Amino acid sequence: MATVEFAPNQAATEAITAHVLWMTIGLSCEGDSVAMTSATNPSLEDIITGAIPGMPKVVVHNQVLAYEVGDDYTKAWYDAEKGELDPFVLVIEGSIGNEKINGDGYWTGIGYDHLTNQPITLNEWVDRLSPKAAAVVAVGTCATYGGIPAMKNNPTGAMGVRDYLGWNWKSKAGIPIVNIPGCPAQPDNMTEMLMHLVFALAGMAPLPELDEAGRPVSLFGRTAHESCNRAAFYEEGDFATEYGSDHRCLVKLGCKGPVVKCNVPLRGWQSGMGGCPNVGGICMACTMPGFPDKYMPFMDEDPNGKLSSNLAKFTYGPLLRWGRNQSMKRKFDKEPMWRHNRPELTTGYQKRW
Repeated sequence: MATVEFAPNQAATEAITAHVLWMTIGLSCEGDSVAMTSATNPSLEDIITGAIPGMPKVVVHNQVLAYEVGDDYTKAWYDAEKGELDPFVLVIEGSIGNEKINGDGYWTGIGYDHLTNQPITLNEWVDRLSPKAAAVVAVGTCATYGGIPAMKNNPTGAMGVRDYLGWNWKSKAGIPIVNIPGCPAQPDNMTEMLMHLVFALAGMAPLPELDEAGRPVSLFGRTAHESCNRAAFYEEGDFATEYGSDHRCLVKLGCKGPVVKCNVPLRGWQSGMGGCPNVGGICMACTMPGFPDKYMPFMDEDPNGKLSSNLAKFTYGPLLRWGRNQSMKRKFDKEPMWRHNRPELTTGYQKRW
């Protein structure tokens, strides 16, 4: 991966203004932008107000958050196209329609061409800005892999950013497209990766390591099951049989956690709280490239999960559960015998003189 050479030291960061062009005009619900406002670690406010020590100045251009309208808002896009905003990070929210097959018209856009007075589509903006961006980030499952708009039989030919630009595409700084999936994406995942990229572009942090699906390994290196506080009940063969009944494993109710890369069970949703399995909901695999088609119907138990869960339930699971309970009762759930209120010392202490 190429080395980034924007600002090699702390002093140089003071002169840098990193612009974030956040395009919310894809085929989506703009839920990622709304979710991002609840981020706390770091918060969006900390990023844009410069509260994070050493971080270059960041200006976020987002249609959901902006108070500018019309030409005042779109000015940043034209400036970026002319090379007047450098460096900038291009963030795309929402899936990209296939304009080669749109027929009577399936497209989204923002602004207009000042020469033709015609709307500028999302596809055209991506074509204009991606070659000049220091980094391109796809947020939300719609932008990363197509998501719900890209379901089978959809009329738009919707796709993710990597499907559109190419899975081997890299920015002028040598950075592959960074995918932050989720429906919507977890708030802190978005702000943390945005902060990481800004520091990387300033030469103060390494580039993020990405997996084969374009996701940051630091955020998506483990499955939801591996981070879930219900995981131990799976290996003990102890499963919930109805929603809201208890805190046992939910795999028999359709939870896809064992095969899903997601950190929400560990990180929570907001301020470390919430998140699907943490509040009794199943994992529906919304961070995965095959969502939603490969995981429907959502509340049906997966055949492979059924096989492994039955194996745990009827073989080693009960033995594990019984053995652990016995160990706790006989040894680990009791205080040592020398802790008492007696006139003699029984701790085994020996004088050294």
